[in-house]
Amino acid sequence: MPEALHEECGIVAVYQLDQATAKPVNAAKYVPDVLLDIQNRGQLSAGLTSYNPKRDRLLQTHKGLGSVEQAFRLYNSQKYDNLMKRFKGTAAIGHVRYATSGQENLDFAQPFERVHGRKWKWFSFCFNGNLANFDVLKKQLIASEYNITYNTDTEVMMHFINRELRGDGRKSYKEVFASLSKIFDGAFTIAFLNACGDLVVMRDPLGIKPLCYGIKDNLLVVSSESIVLNRMGVDYQDIEPGTLLIATREGGYQIERYHKKKKTAHCHFEWVYFANLASNLDRRSVFKARRLMGRLLAEMEDEKYDINARVVPIPETAKIAGNAFGFKLGIPVIEGLARNRYVGRTFIEGGNRQAVIRRKFTPIRELLSGKKVFLVDDSLVRAVTLKTIIEDLRIRGKVQEIHVRIACPTIIAPCFYGINIPTVQELFATKFWQPGQPLKHSKKTLNAMAKELGADSLKFLTIDRLVQAIGFPKNQLCTACINTKYPTPTGTEKYQQQVDMMN
Repeated sequence: MPEALHEECGIVAVYQLDQATAKPVNAAKYVPDVLLDIQNRGQLSAGLTSYNPKRDRLLQTHKGLGSVEQAFRLYNSQKYDNLMKRFKGTAAIGHVRYATSGQENLDFAQPFERVHGRKWKWFSFCFNGNLANFDVLKKQLIASEYNITYNTDTEVMMHFINRELRGDGRKSYKEVFASLSKIFDGAFTIAFLNACGDLVVMRDPLGIKPLCYGIKDNLLVVSSESIVLNRMGVDYQDIEPGTLLIATREGGYQIERYHKKKKTAHCHFEWVYFANLASNLDRRSVFKARRLMGRLLAEMEDEKYDINARVVPIPETAKIAGNAFGFKLGIPVIEGLARNRYVGRTFIEGGNRQAVIRRKFTPIRELLSGKKVFLVDDSLVRAVTLKTIIEDLRIRGKVQEIHVRIACPTIIAPCFYGINIPTVQELFATKFWQPGQPLKHSKKTLNAMAKELGADSLKFLTIDRLVQAIGFPKNQLCTACINTKYPTPTGTEKYQQQVDMMN
């Protein structure tokens, strides 16, 4: 069987709260609009499921490959209007997807719908995150004679949700999802919609991935990121880890805790790279965090510079940190890399990355020739992007010196919770560090790393400074990829397996 396909994505839900008394509102038409706000979370596919009690097919799902614009035909008003009429409903869930090791195949697009004769067993759902114990759960299903068709987290989750719903008696949603939380090890925010018109939104007990909600004109809106609600002019509330948001046609909505409060493990990489700049995650601003990362990185600077120096942030996620870095040191910040905005995010793109990078970033020689450049990036994982940019800056930009500054600590371990950092072997740091041992940022090591990149020097933000920038105590963040301290048992186990294989 092929390698498991794990996914980092974005989810939304739109639900009319006054369905019993008010004129029906087409909640589905809002889904493409709000998905555009979190397009940063996935560009491989997009989809929605709507609920309409006046249709024979109570739940109906549409999915398409590519961006939200492509999936929902936003470029053609007639096709878009026809889609929205066809999928009209008083409740809808939506999804944007990228796979950390996936295929551009419509079969893998979400939401996943499971049809059943009983309305409360007929459901559709989508999720953001990653099951660290996917392999164990898959084996359990196969042992029970389940067929695994797509080999994804989503498929496995669908089967386990179905198992919790089996039988003649209906369980409470709290009972169903509390049971699932004991089965799933990893990161998971879930939007679940059934043919009764009930919506359930779940955030995992550790709160690894963000999730929030707000209300506008009797529409309940749920999103992976607050930018959706910010743009709508709605005050948002975070859905706390270990809780469910449940909305029904008759009863409005309520928040229920299915898991006792425990330490959180919010993914630090959301603030470093993944989340939209305008979002607040658990009340911590992405913009402010990245700006402070840049300032704190500048406080570490000991490289001498003069009027010939320039700061060049790598667009777009390093721009705020780079601006803050330059402002703190009094060095002019320039947009020395012209970005082709029609090329996707290289960190989540497949295929020939070097070709994509060269198409995406073009050095502006008129600004760079003969300069001493402080090149600021948000993170350093495999170094494919950075090495290509540095080479282009020297050859095409005619830069004299390149000093790389990373607004994130060194990535030394894989992520099993959804970010595309799959194995120790793929990491740039592995060439200079023995996995399983502490990483020492000695001058010799940093010089060797800089040489491998083709740079004149290299510095990383420290873990303590990163924690300070985000604003949570260290024990409330998932920092596994920068210090190997995993928040779940399966993460620790899988990391040790990789280390043992290398040693």
